[in-house]
Amino acid sequence: MTKLFLHKIDLRRLILVLTIVSALVSLANTMQASYLVQSRQLIDSALESNAAYAAKLANSTNDFIEQAQQQLAYSAALLGKNFGDEAAYAAEVDRLRLQTDSFNSVMLLDSRGEVLATSPENQSIMGMTLQTPGVRAAMEEKKPAISTPYISAAGNFIVFISSPVWSPTGKYLGLIGGSIYLRQPSILNRLLASHYHKDGSYVYVVSHDHQLIYHPQSDRVGDYVQGNTVIDKIAKGLNGSEETVNSRQVPVLAGYAVVQSTGWGVVAQRPKAQTLAPIESLMQRVIFKTLPITLISLLVIWWCARQISRPLRLLANSAQSMDDTTTEDRIQTVNSWYFEAQELKRIMLLGIGLLKNNIRRLHADVHTDPLTGLGNRRSLDAALTEFQTANLPFAAVSVDIDFFKKINDTYGHDVGDQVLQSLANCLKEVCRAGDVPCRVGGEEFLILLPGTDKHAAAQMAERLRRQVEAADMPMVGNITVSLGVAHWPDDAKSIAAVLKLADDMLYQAKRGGRNRVAVFE
Repeated sequence: MTKLFLHKIDLRRLILVLTIVSALVSLANTMQASYLVQSRQLIDSALESNAAYAAKLANSTNDFIEQAQQQLAYSAALLGKNFGDEAAYAAEVDRLRLQTDSFNSVMLLDSRGEVLATSPENQSIMGMTLQTPGVRAAMEEKKPAISTPYISAAGNFIVFISSPVWSPTGKYLGLIGGSIYLRQPSILNRLLASHYHKDGSYVYVVSHDHQLIYHPQSDRVGDYVQGNTVIDKIAKGLNGSEETVNSRQVPVLAGYAVVQSTGWGVVAQRPKAQTLAPIESLMQRVIFKTLPITLISLLVIWWCARQISRPLRLLANSAQSMDDTTTEDRIQTVNSWYFEAQELKRIMLLGIGLLKNNIRRLHADVHTDPLTGLGNRRSLDAALTEFQTANLPFAAVSVDIDFFKKINDTYGHDVGDQVLQSLANCLKEVCRAGDVPCRVGGEEFLILLPGTDKHAAAQMAERLRRQVEAADMPMVGNITVSLGVAHWPDDAKSIAAVLKLADDMLYQAKRGGRNRVAVFE
């Protein structure tokens, strides 16, 4: 199946597919760029508009709060002069509520918090001493105050704006305050509810401690909102705009501003999806405008692909048979008439040469011990197989460094490695061209001497022992080695048994005092 697929999708067809994909990608990139530019403009415009609108509403709310405080201060001054006149109480709280419609309710309290008058009249709280948060805070501070939202004695969720009442002599008499209902129609609702968009946009107001003061969904008023980055910035007193996700996980474009007199934040936000809706029709027009140019570009690219495909196709066919001995000659005959094809042809010829060199180098690395440069166990197994196949007798000399562990423990493994390398050099010096010196363990070495009898092998082992004993090793000075000699097939019919005998002789030499050669008899 794979061969069939590769046969159908040859280099020429692949180039054509890539050119078509490139053209489509170019078209898609143009569409995406247009979409990103237009959407960014719409988003920036919506953010700027929402920020300006939030600032306008914040200023309007701030003006309303200041006017309400002025009205309360004026009433407080009048009542301070007529404190004790119950008729004046009722008249003034009614006037204050009805004259400007700023408050849902107005009340007058004495210095103990007892209700002296209310508008509209509410007999259930008349004469009651209020301990609600807004009243307590205002009485403690004895200055104009705006409360945080709370549940009033009448059960309404309100913001309480108050002004202290002082006598002409400076005695604190109580306070007059107005309530703005947050879950019922109020001037704050009318001020914020008439948002200029009707496409899912809306305005809400939040206190500095993340509590909703106004929201189009009245059942959400009083909720605490967490995890909203816009509200977090309002709590820090910041104004601005940003693209964010609201508490209902809807992407929105929000502008926000702080009401200076209260610390509330006004947020005007619009769903991002509604903002970007006009781009769809715009993108259709962009497609119609760019499609003809794209088709022309495809035709031009298709023609160019056909012109360059032939030399590349020939080179690709040659690449499928790199292991063929004639491949190099066939690549030489390809007419690469342009620069890229010529370079590809040159690189392929260079690659064939490198491949051959790497194979040779890899073969050497696989059969060589990296520390000493001697043969490893693979090299040893290959030589034994060759000797056994050719029925070539050989002597085996097993070599081991005496007290090598002490060298490592005393001087460290780096010095131990240098000793191993020096010993390997000694082995190379005493071995003939056809001998096979190998490192078979940490400090264990084995030499195969093809066509050598046991007597000659023992002489060679003795030469090696004396040479090692006389050599000056780095850092260590002089070392000694123990050697064991055995012969195949004189000593055993099995090669494994002969190697075992050579190893046994090595340990016999160690038991005999080390620095000696032991020959199997």
